Amino acid sequence: MTEVPASVLADHDWVREDVRRAASMYGPATERVLGSIRWYSASSMLVAPPLEALVHTGKPADPALEAVLLDIHGDGRIRDSRSLRFLDGGVPRLAEEFARAIGPAVATIADVSGASQRSLWAIAADSIGNRLLWAASALGRAGAADEAIQVAGELGDGIAAAGAPMPRPLFTDVGGKPVVRRTSCCLIYDRPGGEKCTSCPKQPPEERLRRLRALLG
Repeated sequence: MTEVPASVLADHDWVREDVRRAASMYGPATERVLGSIRWYSASSMLVAPPLEALVHTGKPADPALEAVLLDIHGDGRIRDSRSLRFLDGGVPRLAEEFARAIGPAVATIADVSGASQRSLWAIAADSIGNRLLWAASALGRAGAADEAIQVAGELGDGIAAAGAPMPRPLFTDVGGKPVVRRTSCCLIYDRPGGEKCTSCPKQPPEERLRRLRALLG
């Protein structure tokens, strides 16, 4: 494992090499597909420390690329992440800082892979929604999920107000459990032997619901 600052996500040379590493894992897919797959994981790890701190302590950690450290496996998979400091200003400030942190990473990955910035921002929105729900679930407290969904909406609105083309995180209910209603696709199915994820938005809604119900019980 190697720990590196998340600023590598805005480094064209590093991202270019990471796309090459991804090809050794996922096969001969296009750079657009490989870049999207990598960002699906990286965005989740980038937003995790600020959101987990916010849900569990009431104060977010700093999402700045130089403040977040990524624990990276030799094959490029990000196994863990942490932030070096907390952030004052609550949810409004966190939204502003997310826009500043995610923007350069999205721009760089789009340049290297050819994926659209809008599609990469949608992946970030889904990562924020999922990380908030997972953090809330760990609390085991009634009402925590509803609070997380409210925060997701506030963050989405704040990030958009800061000028980023990120959609508001969306949610739906499956068997009484809140889940993210994804607006993004990681494109992992668009590679040799690939299949659509359980929650993939690029499948008929009834098929997605059936698969989610089977997964969640």
